[in-house]
Amino acid sequence: MKKPKKLISFAKILRHNKTDTERLLWKFLRSKSMFGFKFRQQAPIGPYIVDFVCFEKKVIIECDGGQHAESTCKDQRRDKWLAGQGFHVLRFWNHDFLQNKEGVLEVILRACCNKTPSP
Repeated sequence: MKKPKKLISFAKILRHNKTDTERLLWKFLRSKSMFGFKFRQQAPIGPYIVDFVCFEKKVIIECDGGQHAESTCKDQRRDKWLAGQGFHVLRFWNHDFLQNKEGVLEVILRACCNKTPSP
């Protein structure tokens, strides 16, 4: 399925304008640093752009700031659609990652290790 040019252009803009939390998490995920799992940042999937995704394991990581506290219904709809496509969505509040990097990375690692690709 071909992705709309607007979505791809917007994803590129987001890659260059990461939040501090996204920038820090990307240091752990890039270049297969997470035990050999390849992640992409700001990747278009269907009508959405996700913060980070490991397509091999179908794991999506979302870093949420304060603006997400007001858009929980929208996030739930999005997560439901992504789950319908076979993805496992992990959401972390920015402050949780900043205060407990090791714990968040452990959750991500477990999701990647326990997740097998769908047939």
